[in-house]
Amino acid sequence: MAIPDYQTIMLPLLKFISDKKEHHVRDMIDYLAGEFQLSDEERRRLLPSGNDVIFDNKVKWARLYIGKAGLLDSPKRGYWKITERALEVLSKNPSRIDVKFLEQFPEFREWRKTTSRETDKETTGKAEMVEEQTPQESLEYGYQQLRDDLIQQLLIHVKNASPKFFEKLVVELLVKMGYGGSIRDAAKVVGGTGDEGIDGVIKEDPLGLDTIYIQAKRWANTSVGRRDLQYFVGALQDKKASKGVFITTSSFAKQAREYIDRIGSNVVLIDGEQLAELMIDYGIGVSPVATYEIQRLDSDYFVEE
Repeated sequence: MAIPDYQTIMLPLLKFISDKKEHHVRDMIDYLAGEFQLSDEERRRLLPSGNDVIFDNKVKWARLYIGKAGLLDSPKRGYWKITERALEVLSKNPSRIDVKFLEQFPEFREWRKTTSRETDKETTGKAEMVEEQTPQESLEYGYQQLRDDLIQQLLIHVKNASPKFFEKLVVELLVKMGYGGSIRDAAKVVGGTGDEGIDGVIKEDPLGLDTIYIQAKRWANTSVGRRDLQYFVGALQDKKASKGVFITTSSFAKQAREYIDRIGSNVVLIDGEQLAELMIDYGIGVSPVATYEIQRLDSDYFVEE
């Protein structure tokens, strides 16, 4: 049997985890490979980059899409569990679950709208849009969709990490960005506060010509409010510090951002998504999978003197 597309995988995947137990992603892949009667060669077949198995990759994408529709939950790293919404869907005995089917769920529509990456050739009803895009556009949009997914994965792991690990992550990121000198120097001035956050004063440059006051909150869903920032600005004044960075794994309330804009304080706000983007840009908690180099014709080479 040929390797199925990722949309064909969605319904069998949900049926497999309908027992309400937690299943590791490897168990999903092994079960589905048997369900589709894949040969050993088909199970080993790699993507053109050679960095991932084609079928494994399709299962992961199917899992991502139905997860964005609220049909899957991840109670812990690498494990997935069916949701009540998914059980209700299965009770109606759908003949197929695909992208068009998932668009009935607002979370999925919002995710698609936010990413704005409608480049999947297997997506129902999107073929015309794909044909209008150049190969380079398709590649760039595909890269961005992978990056957006990685951002969400990073946020899940950061929010589930221990306060000590979160402290280590922030220190490493600041040093990679050029602040605090060495890891040892930065760790000396950034310490735990006991409230699942960290704060301290760190060097703006390796020579310590200026300092920056840091506060970070490892919050899952609660947004940082105006009062939190008022406390932070007050702490800056007490420390006689002129610069500050407030990092959160969640988000900042509109009133909080307006407050910082209004007082004109030299405070930088970094929310969860920006934190994850910085982690990607500076290589914290991520590793490269494949590199593609796009080349173009060098017209000068063909100019004869």
